[in-house]
Amino acid sequence: MRKKDLEIILEGLEKQTSFDASLEQYPTPSVIVADIMFNAYMNGDLEGLKIVDLGCGNGVFAIAASLMGAGASYGYDISEDAVAVAKKNAENLKLNTEFFISDVKDVTEGADTVFMNPPFGCQNRNADRPFLDKAMELSECVYSVHKAETVDFVMKYCETAERKASLCKVYKYNIPHMFEFHKDKNRSIEIAVVNIR
Repeated sequence: MRKKDLEIILEGLEKQTSFDASLEQYPTPSVIVADIMFNAYMNGDLEGLKIVDLGCGNGVFAIAASLMGAGASYGYDISEDAVAVAKKNAENLKLNTEFFISDVKDVTEGADTVFMNPPFGCQNRNADRPFLDKAMELSECVYSVHKAETVDFVMKYCETAERKASLCKVYKYNIPHMFEFHKDKNRSIEIAVVNIR
């Protein structure tokens, strides 16, 4: 599958109908997901492997993994609405991707690779830490999205768990006006993908 074809499929996925600001539920753009997945594929971290998507939202990472040849793909989210939409997206594409309602702390499904776009900690300080802890518990390989300005912290945090985090790529991310406290129609920030091993 070409990267552009994956982007088109992911862009066509149904979105959640409601978002919770306290959970920092911001969708990951399809173009960024496709790039992350192709990078993981080239690194041998995807094809034929067991994949877990933490905080899966509409299922974009888990679905992309299935489309890219993952052996098994699972998504977890605390939002019932998100999981319902993710299941519908997988059914529409006739994928065996499975989704579950769960707090990230309660996930026990081990994986070859974990993908996630955790909360950045803007609404609730350190909200990304339970995701990092769980991802490192579940897998030897993690691809995680963070605000670019926090990458040094993420790297040091992973070192305390005797893991190494390396920067994969930095992207421009346009945050749409989704919540009442948003003042701008569109705000651009830099996000970074780190690979934790």
